[in-house]
Amino acid sequence: MKPWRKQMWCIPPEQDAAFVCNMEQVLEVYKRPYDPLRPVVCMDEQPKQLIAEVSQPVATAPGQPARIDYEYIREGVCTVWMFVEPLGGWRSVPVTETKTAVDWAHQVKGLVDDPRYVGAERITLVCDNLNTHSLGSLYQAFEPAEALRIAKKLELVHTPKHGSWLNVAESELSVLTRQCLDRRIDQRETVAAEAGTWARDRTRRQIGVEWHFTTADARTKLKHLYPKIRV
Repeated sequence: MKPWRKQMWCIPPEQDAAFVCNMEQVLEVYKRPYDPLRPVVCMDEQPKQLIAEVSQPVATAPGQPARIDYEYIREGVCTVWMFVEPLGGWRSVPVTETKTAVDWAHQVKGLVDDPRYVGAERITLVCDNLNTHSLGSLYQAFEPAEALRIAKKLELVHTPKHGSWLNVAESELSVLTRQCLDRRIDQRETVAAEAGTWARDRTRRQIGVEWHFTTADARTKLKHLYPKIRV
């Protein structure tokens, strides 16, 4: 027994029709074959606290790990956005100061207008159900004609509440954090530069995402989440 140990989970409610509906919508999107005219892109965002050192860290030495002072200076927070095309091996990781509906709208506009997707008929965008992740946010940021132009290029597919694990972009943010940003960084520009280098390297190496969990798997392994139908 180790009662002090805990794990953080997204625990969905049992027998929730809305949850399984959104889950199956996402899973059906993931099984689509690659189509450059209708690409599937996943997006997510996370905060990154900016922290400055009070004292210069002591570098690693033989038999001794690196040492950092427990004291630090808070320099604010920035937002790291993740756009990933699982079957295309493409990523973009912009960094902004805030995370508002208008910020989301501008990031989505950047996606739609990216040279990679100029010829696409429609982009399927998988994202979580945050209230800013809606086509209405486009109308907060742009004139109606421009907002409609962007909206026509998008098919939004939302993960269910307590189901963010279904978003490939969340996994990519975890990889980015572990490989690149899991340390004290005091400037947003540094976060943006390092995240951009990370994204370009993974895109250059065409690191794709292999998703194996299917709708059939969900109906078996997550059967308890499906409502019981009384005939």
